[in-house]
Amino acid sequence: MLDENQVAYGFDTTVSGNFDDVRAKVVDALKTEGFGVLTEIDVSATLKAKLGKEMPRYSILGACNPALASQAITAEPEIGLLLPCNVVVQERPGGKTKVSFMDPVSVLALVSNPQVTELGWQVRQKLEKVRDSLG
Repeated sequence: MLDENQVAYGFDTTVSGNFDDVRAKVVDALKTEGFGVLTEIDVSATLKAKLGKEMPRYSILGACNPALASQAITAEPEIGLLLPCNVVVQERPGGKTKVSFMDPVSVLALVSNPQVTELGWQVRQKLEKVRDSLG
């Protein structure tokens, strides 16, 4: 059973540290596991610019492991609709930063392809290593 802060499509950790330092640690840990950050969406800056809305810092990193992505695309050409893996970095009160990871197993379960399911587990294991390295 999930607690009130968990979601079925992701997993997370909250660590001590300012947003910029934790974000840099996340990017480095992703690299260690073979991921690159293809995109970054600064949600807080976008909402400020477009809506005048202030909010704590919140960024979405689009992470991709090229070797595993290539295997997934070969197995299921339309899989790009579900890629890249999103990692959210959120500023929290009290000098904390929350890092949330898309769960590739639950997301890729939408595809009825055993090869893709296996790849989802491999990606999840790598993302869990990233999460565990943070703290």
